[in-house]
Amino acid sequence: MSKLIIRNGRVMDPASSLDAVSDVAIEDGRIAAIGQNLSAAGATELDASGLIVAPGFIDMHVHLREPGFEHAETIESGSRAAAAGGFTSICCMPNTSPVNDNATVTSYIIERAQRHALVNVFPIGAITKGSAGEQLAAIGLMKDAGIVAISDDGRPVMNARVMRRAMETARSFGLPVIDHCEDLHLSAGGDMNEGVQSVRLGLRGIPAASEDVMVARDILLAELTGARFHVAHISSRHSVEMLAFAKARGLPVTSEATPHHFALNDNEMPPYDSNYKMKPPLRSMCDVAAIAEGIVGGAIDAIATDHAPHAGSEKMQEFEQCPFGILGLETAIGITLERLVHPGKITLMRMVELFTTGPDRVLNLNRGRLAIGSPADVTLFDTDRPWTYDVNRSASKSRNSPFDGHTFRGGPAASIVNGKVVWSLDHVGMGVPTASQ
Repeated sequence: MSKLIIRNGRVMDPASSLDAVSDVAIEDGRIAAIGQNLSAAGATELDASGLIVAPGFIDMHVHLREPGFEHAETIESGSRAAAAGGFTSICCMPNTSPVNDNATVTSYIIERAQRHALVNVFPIGAITKGSAGEQLAAIGLMKDAGIVAISDDGRPVMNARVMRRAMETARSFGLPVIDHCEDLHLSAGGDMNEGVQSVRLGLRGIPAASEDVMVARDILLAELTGARFHVAHISSRHSVEMLAFAKARGLPVTSEATPHHFALNDNEMPPYDSNYKMKPPLRSMCDVAAIAEGIVGGAIDAIATDHAPHAGSEKMQEFEQCPFGILGLETAIGITLERLVHPGKITLMRMVELFTTGPDRVLNLNRGRLAIGSPADVTLFDTDRPWTYDVNRSASKSRNSPFDGHTFRGGPAASIVNGKVVWSLDHVGMGVPTASQ
């Protein structure tokens, strides 16, 4: 059996409230022991002095583009970017070609991931056939094949009756419903947040109300059906308020925020720079503050990247013509430290929770904790090392990031999946691929 001991790191596990300098022993892909001065007989040792040793980080919102759009990303390249960002598990959205709306596509993704991915890959199935919003997809068969949730992702289910049926079906199968909350009639033709900046730049705006009305609708449907409802990439202050209200009433609702939505606002967007075009769009400073407050107060349960790679030939068009979406896997830890931890808005333990037990509670992956006998997925990161993100050295096949050239303080140091070090920085010294920083 393979053995690995992580020495001298600050072990942080929100599930058990553990926060202490300890060793972590791994045997045959599972956590074997946590404590001081563990025996190292026959084990490889990893010195984690000065590093945080946390449960493997989970990104519950990633676009891997395979099958169908392999020119922008593949399961293999996306998993390498995930490992380089400190993630050990990722959940891939169904907007592939063909759409992941049946067990055949689900099985294909799982098989490809088993053969080529460095990290755990969990597929999310479509709510409706072709994500067209009209007929329910084969949800039960996809559940049997391995999906962990359902979502039509960037194509919201506009028909409330269809969404109700989806929630009722998902509840019967024990699956959460993840919705990209956007009223397409309100946002039609928009390219950025509706406000002073959109008027100044002469670009059509996407009002925050387009998100708010759908969040309100879905909360009401979740109350009606008893389904678990999750808001993807929440971006507006009123949506945060509604989620907090629903949680206070005991409804089974959760949400995620992306690093770019609590780090950037529409005032900071360079004119017509396509690397700043995403959906939901960058909102106002008030919205950004509300997202951070929602994370602090618990209205928001997880941080997810919405990693959305696009080939340069597609992204580097006129702002009105280029697709929505940016990279996110490799910068998430650095942004979260910079915007939330270092300013004292949240603790390190809360940060780890947002990347581990938070998404695990939503998806029931049986990951995100350092318990004896659990899968040995471990993320190591530091809080002080300065590094500069160079998008041209990214493990992703695409280059669409607004954080290119940004210097962070603290970031990922190593990713361990099922007891195997799949990525590390040079100074950790495990002889695996080095960082893109």
